[in-house]
Amino acid sequence: QVQFVESGGGLVQPGGSLRLSCAASGTIFRGYAMGWYRQAPGKQRELVAEIQSGGSTSYEDSVKGRFTISRDTAKNTVYLQMNNLKPEDTAVYHCNVPDGPFVKHSWGQGTQVTVSS
Repeated sequence: QVQFVESGGGLVQPGGSLRLSCAASGTIFRGYAMGWYRQAPGKQRELVAEIQSGGSTSYEDSVKGRFTISRDTAKNTVYLQMNNLKPEDTAVYHCNVPDGPFVKHSWGQGTQVTVSS
């Protein structure tokens, strides 16, 4: 059973930065893409950043130029560096393995990011 443990969230003022971490059990990193997702209150969960096994990345339009996804295969960990945060970035952030419009594994507990003055 694959498990994800997300961390690094918190309360930050607009314009601030946070770095999220996602530690995954097992060897799911090898040969698999990884994604960061977020779900804001009353909204559907959305994929905001994805990194392929070869290292190429893609981002949802609203976070391009502000968020950076990276991975450390040796540590089975994926990161999301978030800069110039905006109130609309407020959400619970999760990681998982993308599978088309779905994901391959159960969700972890996520980490809350709140951007507010």
